[in-house]
Amino acid sequence: METADAPVVVVGGGVVGLCVAHYLASADVPVSVAERSALGSGASWGNAGWVCLSHSAPVPAPGVTHYALRSLGRPESPLYLRPPLDPRFVRWLWRLWRSSSEPEFRRGYAAVAALNAPTFELFEGLAEAGVDTTLQRPGLVHAFLSASEARHHLDVQREMAVGHYDLPDEVTLAPDARRLDPALSPEVQAAYVVRGEGVVDPVRLVESLAEVVKKAGGAVDVDVTVTGFRSSGGRVTAVRTTVGELPCRAVVIAAGMWSQSLVAELGVRLPMQAGKGYSFSVELDPQPEHALYFGDRRIVASPMNGATRIAGTMELSGNNRKLDWRRIVAIAKGSTHYLGQWFDDPDDLPRRIRDPWVGGRPFLSDGLPLIDRTPSHDNVFVATGHGMLGVTLGPSTGKALADYFLTGRRPEVLNAFRFR
Repeated sequence: METADAPVVVVGGGVVGLCVAHYLASADVPVSVAERSALGSGASWGNAGWVCLSHSAPVPAPGVTHYALRSLGRPESPLYLRPPLDPRFVRWLWRLWRSSSEPEFRRGYAAVAALNAPTFELFEGLAEAGVDTTLQRPGLVHAFLSASEARHHLDVQREMAVGHYDLPDEVTLAPDARRLDPALSPEVQAAYVVRGEGVVDPVRLVESLAEVVKKAGGAVDVDVTVTGFRSSGGRVTAVRTTVGELPCRAVVIAAGMWSQSLVAELGVRLPMQAGKGYSFSVELDPQPEHALYFGDRRIVASPMNGATRIAGTMELSGNNRKLDWRRIVAIAKGSTHYLGQWFDDPDDLPRRIRDPWVGGRPFLSDGLPLIDRTPSHDNVFVATGHGMLGVTLGPSTGKALADYFLTGRRPEVLNAFRFR
């Protein structure tokens, strides 16, 4: 069934999948995107919309497993571990621990930073191609309740930045710290700004990417579930879906957590866990003018569509999308230290907030994305495992993977993101 004029089938209609489709279509490659639900309905939907260079660190870092173990039974903890009764999760957690050494962390940080380097240039290119990226670059304010914690965080970032982005020489202390953004409360004791960091509306970004792909001649279909593949001679010749078989010249699997079961159909094991994140939107007075990172609590806030999207937490509780309301309450309570007492009682939250969301962000145990050709089929590529960086790394992943397909040669920047 495979023919030279058959499309590349991209499985997954989030930021990563649609960026791959865009760069392929821009090179006059026929593409067909299959999304099993609505566009961007996975991790692309409710995230904070950050596009930033200064948060490229992998989740596995020195001390992270100890921190996770301390969170057992503490749903208010920024990193919450609730282990399911599944030996695969235990093996994954063990691999996470092995990836948390200082050398592994530095190696991973450098690899992600290199992939991230052309991000803003690529977003400019998307805009020139007609994509309504919605990108604004107000900068990112890091706010802390402790001056010593702020200095430590700035020192770590300065060491890892290595010319990738500019940092201030010193933190700004209270009372001047809260003047960096009008939304900050008097409790903030220290803060600093990374200028030029960006925020997008991820929903509009996904919708516009799809529109541009279709204008270039590509197909974008929703409510189409991929159920398997037809293979011959080590190549996939057709993708089986709930609406029939799609002949293909190649396949790109960019389906977030769903990627795990899809590559299993091809005989490839992908040990991945959902790092569940939560978010909601609220109207504040005043609203933030910058993206905000509340360093002591690992909570973030973004100005978005006239409101503030507040997001946070990393919940490791198995591959599910169950919303634990206690996590929403914990994020809301934690945010009041930085934004002021914007609600009186947790019982007020259902009427104060809108769009409470939980999403399973795909994580491999080393915290790095997987962007590679599968070892089992030479015309199947995978782009998943981006964790909290899917929006930021979407264009660079899409461009690099499209180049890999077009040239047949793996770009050097993808060497760290191979199957392992």
